[in-house]
Amino acid sequence: MRVLVVEDQTKIARALETALAADGAEVVIAGDGDRGLQLALESRFDVVVLDIMLPGLDGLEVLRELRARHHTTPVLLLSARGEVDDRIRGLDLGADDYLPKPFVLAEVTARVRVLARRAAPADAPRLVIADLSIDFLRHEVKRGGHRIDLTTRELRLLTYLARANGRACPRDELHQQVWDYAPGYDPGTNVVQVAMVRLREKLDAPFKRKLIHTVFAEGYAVRDTP
Repeated sequence: MRVLVVEDQTKIARALETALAADGAEVVIAGDGDRGLQLALESRFDVVVLDIMLPGLDGLEVLRELRARHHTTPVLLLSARGEVDDRIRGLDLGADDYLPKPFVLAEVTARVRVLARRAAPADAPRLVIADLSIDFLRHEVKRGGHRIDLTTRELRLLTYLARANGRACPRDELHQQVWDYAPGYDPGTNVVQVAMVRLREKLDAPFKRKLIHTVFAEGYAVRDTP
C-alpha cells in the first residue's frame, strides 16, 4: 500500500509516516499543497492523507484539482478545523473521509486501511470501464462483448492505465511502470506514443465511444469521460 501524506507540520508528518510504515505502508511526504498535488498526479497512491491548512494550495484546493482531473484515489482529510461546514465542504469536494485534529494515530491508520480496501484493489481479477472489460486472470480484453487481441506490452500498458482510475499518466511514469526503465531515464524514442497509437487502433477505432484520452501536458488516461 502506498500512501501520500500532505502535511506541512514536520512533527505530525513524521508521526504519521512512522505509524503508517509500521502498518506496512510505503509513505511519501509532501510539505505543501503544490508538491502534494504534483506527487498525487505523477505517481500512483492507494490513499492520500491530506491536511487542509497547507502553504501554497490548501488541502481543499488540492482535492478540488484532483477530482477535476478525474483522479479518484481515496482522500482522507485532516484538519484542525473541526467545524461541520468545513467537513461538509471537504466531503462535497470528493473527500472519502475526514478526521479532525488532534487525532489518534491508530485511528488514522485504521481509516487508511479501510479506504485502501474500498478502492479497487490492484489484484482485482476483473475491471470494467464502460463497455471495456479486462480479465486479469485470463489476460482477456473485451469491448462491447468482442474479444480484442493485444500483445503482452499492450496489455500491460492498458492494465496500468486502467488501474490508474482515470488519472492521466505521464510518459515518464509509463516508461518506468510499463517499460521498466530507471527513474529519469529517457530512451530517446517515442515508444509510448507508438504503443498508444496501436492500442487506440485496437481498442477505440472500431467504436464511437472513445476510452483512451490524451490529456494536454499531463499524459494518457483510460476512462469513460474526456
